[in-house]
Amino acid sequence: METSRIPGFYNRSVEGRRELLKSMDVFSEEELQGLEAKEGLPTETADKMIENVIGTYPLPLGIGLNFLINGKEYVVPMAIEEPSVVASASHIAKIVRDSGGFTTEATERVMIGQIQVVGCEDFQKAKQVLVNHKTYLLKQANEAYPSIVARGGGAEDLDIRILNEASNSSYQQMLVLHLYINTCDAMGANIINTMVESLAPYIEELTGGKVYLRILSNYADKCLARAKCVIPPDILKTGDFTGEEVRDGVVHAYEFAASDPYRAVTHNKGIMNGIDPIVIATGNDWRAVEAGAHAYASRHGQYSSMTTWSVDQEGNLVGELELPMSVGTVGGSINVHPISKIALRMLNVESAQELAQVIIAVGLAQNLGALKALVTDGIQKGHMALHSRSVAIAAGATGELIDIVSEKLVEAKEIRVGKAKELVEEYTK
Repeated sequence: METSRIPGFYNRSVEGRRELLKSMDVFSEEELQGLEAKEGLPTETADKMIENVIGTYPLPLGIGLNFLINGKEYVVPMAIEEPSVVASASHIAKIVRDSGGFTTEATERVMIGQIQVVGCEDFQKAKQVLVNHKTYLLKQANEAYPSIVARGGGAEDLDIRILNEASNSSYQQMLVLHLYINTCDAMGANIINTMVESLAPYIEELTGGKVYLRILSNYADKCLARAKCVIPPDILKTGDFTGEEVRDGVVHAYEFAASDPYRAVTHNKGIMNGIDPIVIATGNDWRAVEAGAHAYASRHGQYSSMTTWSVDQEGNLVGELELPMSVGTVGGSINVHPISKIALRMLNVESAQELAQVIIAVGLAQNLGALKALVTDGIQKGHMALHSRSVAIAAGATGELIDIVSEKLVEAKEIRVGKAKELVEEYTK
């Protein structure tokens, strides 16, 4: 693929979009047939993935365009039902590419497994015993999952904390061991849980305590991804708003979210509007990513903005986003779900680290898209124009009538099903 910049892509038919992407080698003829199938996820496959299956639940799968990240072009698969998200992310990606694109980085793929120990006679002594046996415990953990060690990963370090030691309640007193595991390109839940479960009997023997919980932590604060963009104000001009007005409005909007949890929740939900659709499309655990992201937004003692927006000495708008990003490119449903395999092929990423960087860049883009709309024409102008199509469909419009009814709803500024039904009846008489 030479470029993710495809002007007029949204004006093409679904078939035309697919054929164009196939000609660009975004996916193959065989993968195209998978996209055209009535069920992207066959029921018989779904029945092997979870329990009590009765069918599948499709979501619209769109692509974010125009993304230039670390000098590389990306078309980004996004599975989401909410109108305007894909359009907004693509719009901002075009603005950012005109100013050089996104720059991103990611840390090593280190995840955390936790082991809870209670009932120790002396918690400080138990902690020191575990510290003294660190090398032994790491060896035992790696022997429990040798295949990840063979791929260059495995348990690399550990630390121990004592929680509520001064409490009079034996239920509150506990020792917690953190096992740090490089999961390579896997999200790693099975790897982590296998390792910490394998250590439980050794830890009980060493501490004299009782192990209860042994499980991964979804607060992956040692597995971070970061994105940054720098945008000159002249390319932010929107309608009657100067670039400087848009820039300053974005920074003021960020400061609002940074200072007020009520605003921060909505602000951050907009960021996750960009992140979750890619996590879902690639077969990753979007609940884990959500939980870790919101916890990270609270790391300084108050829930706050995930992004930061500022103005540099040259007057440019500078946006930055850093979040835990526990995603993988192998294992679990990633290798089972046929659409997730196609999505990863579209992205053309070589590692979980690269996938994390693409995801974090789209989250930053989506945040700017929402803030730019809010500080100019308002969020409803673009959102409701797209939402009107869903309303028209809900009212029974089909084919070309969807666009006709949608346009009439926007003109009348009455985007509701009742009005849409009146229009459908009028045009089908």
